[in-house]
Amino acid sequence: MLLVEDDRDIARVLVLELDHAGYEPRVVTDGPAALSAVSDWDPHLVLLDLGLPTLDGIEVCRRIRASAATPIVVLTARGSVQDRVAGLDAGADDYIAKPFSLEELLARIRSTLRRARLRDEGDRLEVAGVVLDTRTRTVARDGLPVQLTPREFDLLELFLRHPGMALSRETMLSAVWGYEFLGGSNVIDSYVRYLRQKLERAGRGRLIRTVRGVGYAFRPTP
Repeated sequence: MLLVEDDRDIARVLVLELDHAGYEPRVVTDGPAALSAVSDWDPHLVLLDLGLPTLDGIEVCRRIRASAATPIVVLTARGSVQDRVAGLDAGADDYIAKPFSLEELLARIRSTLRRARLRDEGDRLEVAGVVLDTRTRTVARDGLPVQLTPREFDLLELFLRHPGMALSRETMLSAVWGYEFLGGSNVIDSYVRYLRQKLERAGRGRLIRTVRGVGYAFRPTP
């Protein structure tokens, strides 16, 4: 595990706790060092502070996500809704604001690693003409590329791993966001709308159905 933290006191505590939990943390203190470590070492997970010298953590997150599917958990003092949204849109898998509970942090790490293992179960998913590649993080419908944000990609992957199944908004929040998003379950409705628009531009027929009283299901038009 790579810990990117420029506060030496916080880093010291986290290293002790992570080591005690069975992880093998390595520490870097700035953005360029983090990018080099990800490229050279390919860690199982990056625990990333945002307030870094030289290169901001949001930009570090974007650059990592542009070239790798490495799980990223942001751990930062920036706790506003806008900061959380920026971190998640940059490609973070989870976002924890300081001060934090060590128990919660370890639970979030376990959850993020579980989701990463699920992604690795199959490199290529194909349902009803939609092809999703978890390695390259690319999507196509009927041979036409579909450009998705990281969060849209993860939501579509969840649908493709459970075709036909009605998924509740709470299930989708837990599986894709990894925690109860501050905006509430309405965020799911927004992201489903984005997905529908992009998928329908690339092919005919609606793929994501509203299941009244439950949530949504990936069910192609008969």
